[in-house]
Amino acid sequence: MKTKIVLLAAIGFGYLAAPSLAQTKSEVQFAPGNFGTMVNGAVIGDEYIDYMLGAKAGQEMFVELTVDDSNGNGTVYFNILPPGSMGEAIYNGSINGNSTTVELPADGQYAIRVYQMGNDADTGKTSGFHIDISIQ
Repeated sequence: MKTKIVLLAAIGFGYLAAPSLAQTKSEVQFAPGNFGTMVNGAVIGDEYIDYMLGAKAGQEMFVELTVDDSNGNGTVYFNILPPGSMGEAIYNGSINGNSTTVELPADGQYAIRVYQMGNDADTGKTSGFHIDISIQ
């Protein structure tokens, strides 16, 4: 019996430690000749969306998120995740705000992860948003 409890606990902790995978991924493309674009979307409850785009080390990424509409409090934020991230962010919008310019540390695919927090996430509220993104 003791072995089963230890095994179940190990399985449970392993599950909790597993990296989260994006519930939705969307590739961001800039029009030819442009270095930026605008994307629109909506998040529901504790879901999140990863907007993926490639960039090179030393470039600067500008991101500004604006909430358009919400049936809750509109507590929508974004994080910027570097290439190969298992959830670690180089920018956290819920701490630092919904507008930033970040110098990128590495070549590769970056994720701009959009999510809700607090009561909006916990009660399944829906919030629409748009994001202005550019890389130079």
